[in-house]
Amino acid sequence: MEFSSPLQPAILIKRYKRFLADVRLPSGEITTLHCANTGAMTGCATPGDTIWYSTSSSATRKYPYSWELTQTADQHWIGINTLRANQLVEELLTLQGVPSLAQFTHWQREVAFGEEKSRIDFVLSNKEEQKYYLEVKSVTLLTHGKGYFPDTVTLRGQKHLRELMSIVKQGHRAGLFFAVLHTGIHQVSAAKHLDPVYAQLLHEAMTLGVEVFVYRAQISHQQLTLVDPIPFVE
Repeated sequence: MEFSSPLQPAILIKRYKRFLADVRLPSGEITTLHCANTGAMTGCATPGDTIWYSTSSSATRKYPYSWELTQTADQHWIGINTLRANQLVEELLTLQGVPSLAQFTHWQREVAFGEEKSRIDFVLSNKEEQKYYLEVKSVTLLTHGKGYFPDTVTLRGQKHLRELMSIVKQGHRAGLFFAVLHTGIHQVSAAKHLDPVYAQLLHEAMTLGVEVFVYRAQISHQQLTLVDPIPFVE
């Protein structure tokens, strides 16, 4: 996925109120941009790091700049905008880049489902009208050389796992797709130390037959692309 308009660099001053961050532009001007990430963003928002932002042409937006990437002091690249994860997975599906899902050539996005009134990111279908339920998560937490999800307790994520297990019990296929948006991550595990309930539910889901996909992204200020699978380690 190429960014529709060139990203611009700035220096991060601080992130606050979850959705806002102050940055210093190359001109020296300080401005506020929007941060489309509700997570803890541990290691992704260190003051002094270089960030890259996109600019919206919408006249109604209060904050026209959107934080897209972080370039760390260690020269790792991190995708900050979690909305990109679904776009990247859809691009991969279009290219039939996940072999076990290549038969599913049609899909719907953001479909309401489940007893807990959730929304699934994708419901895939094939020519035999079989369905596959796919939930997407963005992974950016790097700790001691390993990637983890989630980066904080996620009640929403726990609910999604219960819903996926319910789908499998009904006889459908279901999967969880971890889009790794951090170039320093080469394997992913459940963050038992941060959300033990999520980790246990994920173990139960995998035992039941929920499939797990982990693909890492190639990241630069010009493009963002899921390139190849990496291991999930329990």
